[in-house]
Amino acid sequence: MKTPLTCRNYINGQWLNAAGGSILESRNPALVDEVVATFPRSQADDIDTAVTAARQAYRSWRKVPAPARAEYVFRVGEILLQHKEELAQLISQEMGKPLTEARGDVQEGIDCAFYSAGEGRRLFGQTTPSEMPNKFAMTVRMPIGICALITPWNFPVAIPCWKAMPALVCGNTVILKPAEDTPACATKLIEIFAAAGFPDGVINLVHGLGEEAGKALVEHTNIDLVSFTGSSETGAFVGATCGRTHKRVCLEMGGKNAQVVMEDADLELALDGAVWGAFGTTGQRCTATSRLILHRDIKEKFTAMLRERTSKLRLGAGNNPETEVGPIINEKQLQRVSQYMDIAREEGAKVLIGGGIANAGSLKNGYFFEPTILDNVTPNMRVAREEIFGPVVALIEVTDFEEAIAILNDTNYGLSSSVYTRDINRAFTAMRDIEAGITYINGPTIGAEVHLPFGGVKQTGNGHREAGTTALDVFTEWKSVYVDFSGSLQRAQIDNRG
Repeated sequence: MKTPLTCRNYINGQWLNAAGGSILESRNPALVDEVVATFPRSQADDIDTAVTAARQAYRSWRKVPAPARAEYVFRVGEILLQHKEELAQLISQEMGKPLTEARGDVQEGIDCAFYSAGEGRRLFGQTTPSEMPNKFAMTVRMPIGICALITPWNFPVAIPCWKAMPALVCGNTVILKPAEDTPACATKLIEIFAAAGFPDGVINLVHGLGEEAGKALVEHTNIDLVSFTGSSETGAFVGATCGRTHKRVCLEMGGKNAQVVMEDADLELALDGAVWGAFGTTGQRCTATSRLILHRDIKEKFTAMLRERTSKLRLGAGNNPETEVGPIINEKQLQRVSQYMDIAREEGAKVLIGGGIANAGSLKNGYFFEPTILDNVTPNMRVAREEIFGPVVALIEVTDFEEAIAILNDTNYGLSSSVYTRDINRAFTAMRDIEAGITYINGPTIGAEVHLPFGGVKQTGNGHREAGTTALDVFTEWKSVYVDFSGSLQRAQIDNRG
């Protein structure tokens, strides 16, 4: 067993224990007896200390020219490159994803650093003609203040980078509260931010439980913005609290994503997409393919192909090069996935393959669940409507394209979507009619590029988007500026046209 890492809070440039002294543990989900790290169980007092530091730092950080702020973020990208493998190994150990995926997690943070740094020389406003003579009008972006970033465990490097990097370039200071399942990953990431030389208090890290440290952060009166990624249930609390306390809020929550496979699709290509979308990251992505909507003409054939491919997937620890499907993150989530199998059977769905906790050989030492295919699923079943967040995909049969799109849209969520077809008319119809923030044509539902907006509709979010230039709208306020050089009073909104 490796010696556990000791994680601490990072506040105002110092590594600190929680004021109350309590600590928690994170464990390797593939080998649950292995403690990966200990970390502080922070409370409201610790949050208050971090907020005070971030407020003090904001007064000067917001005045640093945006290109100079961006240079710090660029340096983070350079340091991340140097530590990519080290971070990937840690992600695989603490979160469980295979190393190939863990490296992609870090690479996404690197890409975000270099992309966000470029925005430091843009942050464009607009100039526009005034309705009055000798008057100039323009808009500029202004920072918001202190941003609380509450992030999940499934992308412990990429998602904090998505949030922190544009926030910092825009002139805000930040407090990161990572998931309690991945404190070591967050600590290593913030060590890299610290090595980039940010002034004290500009970036802060506070560990702890969501219902304690996270709740205190959301409720703190001196937080200006909360950016949250997690479940829709918790997101509803965050949104309500921010509304009541007049905070800006960005929510990225659940999904019940579907891949449509039409009768004219390239079935081998669609199969690759279905397997990767359903079982990549053990189904623990908000963009995971949890529904496969199959045209009746190809359903039997495609189901057989999917079953055969799924049966060959190799479960194991993420650091094993042969592993294709890693563990579930923790015992609670493992039991949640298992309970959904009982629900599926009760509702009349058929378990074609999988459907149980995997405990053969070394798998008994971790939280593993068999890659699962559910057949005979109807759109009203709970397994077709609720987010399971595990390696489970439900098959739904349709008779035509219109029915497929209707069923795809018949969900409370609207994050990612996918249609496999060779028909260009269907493809463009899908792009127009699908109710989702992301639509793929002949590609899986998972995968994001940092220069495009990421987010969804309905209960998936509250209208904001992460990544791309749209992230700037989360972390800045618009200010309209008028310069009147006429030398006389000119009154707007007065009928002076004669």
